Amino acid sequence: MYLENKSALEMEMSQTGAQGHQGRAAHRKSEAVAGNFDELRLLEGFSERRETQKLLQAAAVPPGHHIIYTDSTQEDRRNFSVVNFLRGKCSLTNHTERSPLLKFSHDDSLTYMTLHDPSLGPGDELWDNSAELERRCRLGSEVTSLSRSLSTEKSEHNFKLSNNLRYLSCKPKTVYCLRITKLVTIFIIVVLCSLFFSMYPDRERPWRMFAVSSTESFSMNFTDFRDNALLKLQVGGPFMTGMEDVPAQEYILIQVEQTVELGIRRRRVQQILYNWTIPLHSKRNDQILKTRTFEMLTGAPILVNVQAFLLDNQVVPLSMTRQALYITVETQVLIAGLILAGVYVLIIFEIVHRTLAAMLGSLAALAALAFIGDRPSLMTVVEWIDYETLALLFGMMILVAIFSETGFFDYCAVKAYQVSRGRVWPMIIILCLIAAILSAFLDNVTTMMLFTPVTIRLCEVLNLDPRHVLIAEVIFTNIGGAATAVGDPPNVIIVSNQDLRKKGLDFAAFTGYMFLGICLVLLTSFPFLRMLYWNKKLYNKESSEIVELKHEILVWRQTAHRINPASREETAVKCLLMQKVLNLESLLRKKLRTFQRQISQEDKNWENNIQELQKKHRITDKVLLVKCISVLTIVIFMFFLNSFVPGIHLELGWIAILGALWLLILADIQDFEIILHRVEWATLLFFAALFVLMEALAQLQLIDYIGEQTALLIKAVPEAERLAIAIILVMWVSALASSLIDNIPFTATMIPVLINLSQDADVNLPVKPLIFALAMGACLGGNGTLIGASANVVCAGIAEQHGYGFSFMEFFRLGFPMMLMTCTIAMCYLLATHVGLGWNT
Repeated sequence: MYLENKSALEMEMSQTGAQGHQGRAAHRKSEAVAGNFDELRLLEGFSERRETQKLLQAAAVPPGHHIIYTDSTQEDRRNFSVVNFLRGKCSLTNHTERSPLLKFSHDDSLTYMTLHDPSLGPGDELWDNSAELERRCRLGSEVTSLSRSLSTEKSEHNFKLSNNLRYLSCKPKTVYCLRITKLVTIFIIVVLCSLFFSMYPDRERPWRMFAVSSTESFSMNFTDFRDNALLKLQVGGPFMTGMEDVPAQEYILIQVEQTVELGIRRRRVQQILYNWTIPLHSKRNDQILKTRTFEMLTGAPILVNVQAFLLDNQVVPLSMTRQALYITVETQVLIAGLILAGVYVLIIFEIVHRTLAAMLGSLAALAALAFIGDRPSLMTVVEWIDYETLALLFGMMILVAIFSETGFFDYCAVKAYQVSRGRVWPMIIILCLIAAILSAFLDNVTTMMLFTPVTIRLCEVLNLDPRHVLIAEVIFTNIGGAATAVGDPPNVIIVSNQDLRKKGLDFAAFTGYMFLGICLVLLTSFPFLRMLYWNKKLYNKESSEIVELKHEILVWRQTAHRINPASREETAVKCLLMQKVLNLESLLRKKLRTFQRQISQEDKNWENNIQELQKKHRITDKVLLVKCISVLTIVIFMFFLNSFVPGIHLELGWIAILGALWLLILADIQDFEIILHRVEWATLLFFAALFVLMEALAQLQLIDYIGEQTALLIKAVPEAERLAIAIILVMWVSALASSLIDNIPFTATMIPVLINLSQDADVNLPVKPLIFALAMGACLGGNGTLIGASANVVCAGIAEQHGYGFSFMEFFRLGFPMMLMTCTIAMCYLLATHVGLGWNT
């Protein structure tokens, strides 16, 4: 059978990041991988199933490599068995790192040979006579029917057994016991959370519609409350938001009354009364929701009375819903804090994958809500997910996946290497500066999705460790995103607030002030970054040969893990790939024991390397490149217009999805599933679980509690130092909170808290310094941890797919000191301008 595949090899290797090496080591690896792919193609004869064909397309042979099968008699062909290969037809001890994936003894009658002619391109014909080609290159589908199911089951069992024995022999028994203990503990916690979640029904909160006036009030009785319950009321109506300067002359008074009997013999009656005053807006157009929680001591009936105090005889329409909560606010905050701490323990110590950790945290938070009596319905949980962010990520992943097929990322990597003249730190500074500038006008996620592939290619060319360079880039992306009103989601939320716009905090005023401060932060960040990286070995510690061998092992292992053993043929393929991994690991251990050479810290032959790299890394598809650049330019231009032109009714997610559809049509993608394999599904699922987790923690009063405690601390400060202390508190509380939880819900919660604080007559603080401190802290605090900002997670996901994933602690050791330093510089800037110079006061 004659196989021909034009670009599947480059597509697969771009996923795993196994391109871009220089010199003879790169030539050695390309020949080795090509030979391995030649051998892998023989597995197509095992099955004509569509799944196996997709595997072979993903691991295709480079141009000029072809394979020919020769058949023997039908009787001899029946003697073939996968178990014979795995168990003893060819001894595993005789395998080397370059041994074929399938190697039969002389007794086997199915043989093959590979032909390689470098002069043949992907479109050249090996055989002029098509009849001869068909006669020699017959499909090996008969082999599938000849493999006995019993033999396949035995091979499966032997492979699993050998894996278990190998694990037990390599790992101590204590590690194995800890692993079992970890699994049992997590499973018990998941079962308990599932039981708690299933024991309580979904909350039923029907909205009661009514109207009040100066002469008519409204009353409602609640009787289904237990002892020591909390009454949570949510009222909707034309209320004021708190930023209006005109004092409210019309308001709604809500009285919550409960009669409590004290004592058994002597019946003493005590009346508990709560008054809740809500000012009304002069215009009866907007519907504003107000929420408040009241503490009820007993299960006695509760009377809620609503009165309106108006200047005329108009009628005010209102809506109300109530919910019974059976745990105090302090206990809810404690539960939320424990859940958040548990999620961070799972991520920090890498007990489970961060996506699974977010899913477990979401389940625990939902179980806690069900336990306190506020279990959300499935529809409500689905509504908590920010689908605009997921659509933006998905659309940009499709665009970048197609864009990478043009060779543009490799070309940019070579150009960056040429501009830096082979010096590492000038190159890193250039990349970080460009990333910071782009993120000031684009979304941080979009910037990192475009920069991560380029950085990985460049680091492979220079034999650098991409992890440190990627962490530096994403740190400066978060810093640059704080410079403008459209660079980071917290800034967008602040500028979009109508009440803040009435105070003069529009796009121009916000961007002007933030841009000046972020420029100061950037100037001091580069020297500090160089200090953090002072003792770090940016170059790989091993030689290029060892690094490439490690990456080749990762390539084979990832390919094996992607195979779903749904059939015996696919199981055999997976077994063969894992055996190849074991052989390569054995060779790697030998090379590591004998390696003594130290690599230099600067590339001396960069001019010669530039010429070689320019020959190898060129634009492979110029027509597709033009299409990709055109569509991506339109998408980025629409991103700008969406921020400045209110007439465009397209969110960022819609723009990214539409751009992906345009490029899919223009690129004429034939195998759509290969593109879907490039999508970071684990990252998308992580964000969906993270949105549910953060909203559930907000329902557990965690974010409101942080805001209220911050306001109480500010009120306790003497008036002379109140502005400076308020700026410092808001700045650092926002930074630390944004490092631990998502900065989007935190910013949305803190804005009304700061607005009400500025309107308090006892506090007497201007609102602009507090808002700027919130913006600085929320944006710069995202560098504190790996899940502090969306760009961090996206960068880690893409790097992990390319084989260069970094852990929580690796990011924390660099990101947290940078967060402390940048927040300190931003705090000094805020104090100097607002307290020292009196700006915005």
